[in-house]
Amino acid sequence: MAQEPLATKGNFLHIYDFRIKPGTEAEFIRLFEEFDYSDGNPMHKSWAQVKDGVLCRDTEDPLRFFLIAEWSDIKEHAAIRKILAEEIKPEFIKFIEGGSFVPKYVEVVSSTPEEILNKAAAGE
Repeated sequence: MAQEPLATKGNFLHIYDFRIKPGTEAEFIRLFEEFDYSDGNPMHKSWAQVKDGVLCRDTEDPLRFFLIAEWSDIKEHAAIRKILAEEIKPEFIKFIEGGSFVPKYVEVVSSTPEEILNKAAAGE
């Protein structure tokens, strides 16, 4: 059994589900990483970000991506996202079909309790 749940009950995940323009895959990933790991990314400075996001690519459609991260407060995330969209405008957005980069928010309603994780770690 895994020793750590993906997310914690009571927190929220943002899930971006989007497609990029054909032929831009490598450049999209490069620009995404360049921005995401920079000091200019306000998401990483927020008290509400619990776990840093991961960019995932669909195994059946190489133009479809997902960006998922855990937050304790989705209002905080939405406020920062607005700044990104209206003021910062990261360059990687130009490769997203339709130019829309809006997440779906989901609440974590169940995650493995600590006592079960501890038992699994102890080999019980």
